[in-house]
Amino acid sequence: MDFTSLLADPAAWAALVTLIVMEVVLGIDNLIFISILSNKLPEADRQKARRWGIGLALVMRLGLLTAIAWIVALKAPVFDLGLAGPPGAHGEPSFETAFSWRDLILIAGGLFLMWKATKEIHHSMDGEPSDDLLDKKQVVGITFAAAIVQILLLDIVFSIDSILTAVGMTEHVEIMYVAVIAAVTTMLFAADPLANFINKNPTVVMLALGFLLMIGMVLIAEGFGAHIPKGYIYTAMAFSAGVEVLNIVSRRRRERLKRAAAQLSH
Repeated sequence: MDFTSLLADPAAWAALVTLIVMEVVLGIDNLIFISILSNKLPEADRQKARRWGIGLALVMRLGLLTAIAWIVALKAPVFDLGLAGPPGAHGEPSFETAFSWRDLILIAGGLFLMWKATKEIHHSMDGEPSDDLLDKKQVVGITFAAAIVQILLLDIVFSIDSILTAVGMTEHVEIMYVAVIAAVTTMLFAADPLANFINKNPTVVMLALGFLLMIGMVLIAEGFGAHIPKGYIYTAMAFSAGVEVLNIVSRRRRERLKRAAAQLSH
């Protein structure tokens, strides 16, 4: 089917809209990681790091789309441990013992994400160091190059997962290209507001790190063949985010009341 025929096909438009939504949802994980990591840089470098990170994600996904056959082949098993997991609800093994390159990449990405989130949680719980104990370079905690390398590693994991999702939803590469560009463009516009919101609300940082831990565990589980419906994951994330929004609104109202009471007392 040529591009003109696709434009006139309602099914193609429905597939495009669905795929854009799916790609945006999948990109939320990537965006949270980029936001947290870029906020550890000096303020002058933060926006540049986010632009580089999202730009690399776009280049990565478009490049993988051009090698679509190779991406699909990543699902082929490369080795089998020869072990049988305990039977599941329908009698089949509850986890896979044959691993493909995609499985290995997901497991490695999940482990990296859990390590990074755990490290950041420990740093957050340690509190801010005093100026007389650490120099400026140590306080920043990360260089621009280190941030880009870590973003690139996670871009690889999320990009492969994104492209495999696209392949499973449509056979038209043109639709995949448009959906990926639209989703990454959305990420580009959402990056700064999300990062600024996380930076201004310290409790949101801990919530976001908790999300990254959960995403890491999901990636590892999927690498071992345990499929977890994404709807459950994002529903849990949305519920937690909703509770945190209520907490933020409540704290701000209490602060306004305290300021008003202080002004009246004077």
